[in-house]
Amino acid sequence: MNEEIKTTNALIESTMLGVEDHGILSCFLHLKYDGSGQGFGGYSLDTYNGKEREGTAWGMEFVRRILEVLEADKWEDLPGMYLRAKHTWSKVSEIGHITKDKWFNPERDLAYLTKQGKAAA
Repeated sequence: MNEEIKTTNALIESTMLGVEDHGILSCFLHLKYDGSGQGFGGYSLDTYNGKEREGTAWGMEFVRRILEVLEADKWEDLPGMYLRAKHTWSKVSEIGHITKDKWFNPERDLAYLTKQGKAAA
């Protein structure tokens, strides 16, 4: 299915940064659009090393880039902030600063870590 990519202003209603029920470290920005909502995130920020889960450079950079692009000093500042979201009906692929040309697309922007073998599982 070829879904149209839209750019929409959104409010960060809430966030989640923590361990999901399967033991995987993840994060979400819960976004509210005019009349609907969507989540950004859900990526594994850690990996399984054969014995236990451990953090990755990819995961740390994911969190750092969200804060950088949205110009937030800490995760707790994110709820209530506005951003721009490039999204289809099924996925938010990119988030951006509400007024500046600053964007974060994890699959594109963190590809160099994936190539170095520093990506999350």
